[in-house]
Amino acid sequence: MRWLDFGVIATYLVGITWFGTRFRRSQTSLKDYFLGGRKAPWWAISLSIVSAETSTLTVIGTPSLSFNGNFGFLQLVFGYLLARLVIATLFLPAYFRGEMFTAYELMRIRFGTRIRRLTAGTFLILRALAEGVRVFAISIVITVILGTGEMTSIAVILCLTLLYTYEGGMTAVIWTDVVQMTLYVAGALVSLFLLLREIPGGWGHVAAVAEPLGKLQVFDFRLGPPAEFFARTYSFWAGIIGGCFLTTASHGTEQLLVQRLLAARDERQSRVALLSSWVVIFVQFTLFLIIGVCLFTLYKDRGWTPPAVTDSIYPRFIWDQLPPGLSGLAMAAILAAAMSNLSAALNSLASTTVMDFLRPAAGGDEAKWLKRARLATILWGVILAGVGLLARNWGGVLQAGLSIASIIYGSLLGVFLLGLLTRRVGETAAMCGMLAGLALMLYVRFATPIAFTWYVLIGTAMTFITGILASLVLKENPRATV
Repeated sequence: MRWLDFGVIATYLVGITWFGTRFRRSQTSLKDYFLGGRKAPWWAISLSIVSAETSTLTVIGTPSLSFNGNFGFLQLVFGYLLARLVIATLFLPAYFRGEMFTAYELMRIRFGTRIRRLTAGTFLILRALAEGVRVFAISIVITVILGTGEMTSIAVILCLTLLYTYEGGMTAVIWTDVVQMTLYVAGALVSLFLLLREIPGGWGHVAAVAEPLGKLQVFDFRLGPPAEFFARTYSFWAGIIGGCFLTTASHGTEQLLVQRLLAARDERQSRVALLSSWVVIFVQFTLFLIIGVCLFTLYKDRGWTPPAVTDSIYPRFIWDQLPPGLSGLAMAAILAAAMSNLSAALNSLASTTVMDFLRPAAGGDEAKWLKRARLATILWGVILAGVGLLARNWGGVLQAGLSIASIIYGSLLGVFLLGLLTRRVGETAAMCGMLAGLALMLYVRFATPIAFTWYVLIGTAMTFITGILASLVLKENPRATV
């Protein structure tokens, strides 16, 4: 009956691609292509934020975390809420003073053209590397379904996503995100229901098995020696502090998320979309952690040997154990998460390339730049395919994606805070701070046991302090305040 599963998956892939391409008619300007004409309602932007924030890494990586460990990852999610409050208070008012297409236009206003290009270039590198991990995560799912190699798997999903992103721009990204997120959450709920039916005693038995092993534990308040404290990836302190800095950087300085905030009709709707997205995030992470613990119980009860790559444990259960049709629906749900994030990355990479590098240096009418925006989307699709193939050796997909991003986030957040919180720091001093923060983070990543949850805090502090100290020596005249 595999033909039924393949039929469901094929129907989804064709349907979502067709749905996304229908928005081509509304793309008549760069504002339409990169900001959706600022016409999307707050609730659609909220769901789109969640889709961009979680993606396939959540769907296949989070169950793996609780399968191997416990619910400690939720501690980061509480930090996500604190970060949203910071962004709503500090960042959004600055972004909505005027019409901005990218986060890095704010850096041009405050500091100058050089730092705009430096921050935008940093984002391009960051997103290409982090998205490469997500592209590889897609290939894990496709390989389970079709038994194909990574290259074929990546090509299939990338080409389909590229088609509707190329045609429909940000409008297609937002509305396909809404459809896809609804599908993959529904797919997770269905798979959890069927998973509990496979376990005699249901959730009661899962809790009886998991609780004595500490697998339902959420909070870890331990302090201990500094070396142990900072090496612990998931603790209450790393979650609240590290999670706050991580999300402030990702949602406040990275174009992938800022682009959605800028697509809102006004600052108030942007704020509502951002804050409401946390509720969905919390429910979603909890759902996938529960699935991981249920899978642990099922494997333990039946004496099964877990796969060597535990990131594949959830998609393998869906494909091997669920009834025909339902397994195809659940797999289509995972692909939905993959495609929603990939389309967002393609559009944000293209917007930064065009608006922060190409357009400021050349003229031309709107139609010409719209064509170039679409060509930039194709170029980044090719680049992400290449990075995705390289990501095969980078470890677990969820933690790999977060740790790669965290290395660079500190420099970005630090320089944005210099722009928002100081007046005397000039462009050269800010660039010195940013480069110092990045250099320190490369050392921390490759020469220390410090957990990735602390990376953004360390990088931000180094960037901010160095920028302040450099300004005392250089004595520049800052251009403006924001």
